[in-house]
Amino acid sequence: MEIRCASNPKDVKHYTTDRLREEFHISKLFTKDNIRMVYSHIDRIITAGLMPIYHELRLEGGKELASDYFLERREMGCINIGGKGIIVVDGTEYEMNPRDGIYIGKGNKEIVFKCVEPENPPKFYVSSCPAHKEYPTVKIDITKAKKVPCGSAADCNKRVINQYIHPEVMQSCQLAMGLTQLEEGSNWNTMPSHTHDRRMEVYLYLDMGENDAVFHMMGEPNETRHIIMHNEEAVISPSWSIHSGVGTRNYSFIWAMCGENQEFTDMDGIETRDLR
Repeated sequence: MEIRCASNPKDVKHYTTDRLREEFHISKLFTKDNIRMVYSHIDRIITAGLMPIYHELRLEGGKELASDYFLERREMGCINIGGKGIIVVDGTEYEMNPRDGIYIGKGNKEIVFKCVEPENPPKFYVSSCPAHKEYPTVKIDITKAKKVPCGSAADCNKRVINQYIHPEVMQSCQLAMGLTQLEEGSNWNTMPSHTHDRRMEVYLYLDMGENDAVFHMMGEPNETRHIIMHNEEAVISPSWSIHSGVGTRNYSFIWAMCGENQEFTDMDGIETRDLR
């Protein structure tokens, strides 16, 4: 498990490109029969990628969490962005087709990830944060997610937000998670931009070609920076930072939030003319 410390916005404005990426960028999330895990001190969120092919993979506790098992004091969400797979939660199997999601609450001890077809392995993208209350496991495929159309073709940001883990879909302690899909011809996300001091966020960009990129905008509104993102790479967004992006073509991204509340509209909007 890789540990990342929180960053002060006064310091971030002096970071080089390499330092920005070192602190906020997460690459190589999905490798054969491996768990890639990053623990951020920003609201103590864990971002993980698991790609079982020939071996089962297990989420476990350990020294970094000071826990006997992974979800002893945590909850988690997972969206499968690869081929068909299976997640076993305390002996119960859940089939995970492409774009299927699942919420697994605090207190579940055995979390196992399996592959069904090695030639087309699953890619399990996991977000986990601390929890103080137990909620039941819920399987959410993309057809059960709440769909929120946003934007317009004229503004190059016509998109659909699929809310998987969200108060209007199911109950969780503090985790929210979903998948946003941009339509062809649109390439801007979350614009006009905003911040939400009471929640941090992590984006995973996907559905991008080998030579495509997203210019992810971050930083304070008057001190913006960018990180270039490629397919299936994630980026950590502190609560004080904007989190917008523009791609070389349309793409999708998974967002995960945790913090003080789950109010999706609790944000501070920023006029585009005020960005620097």
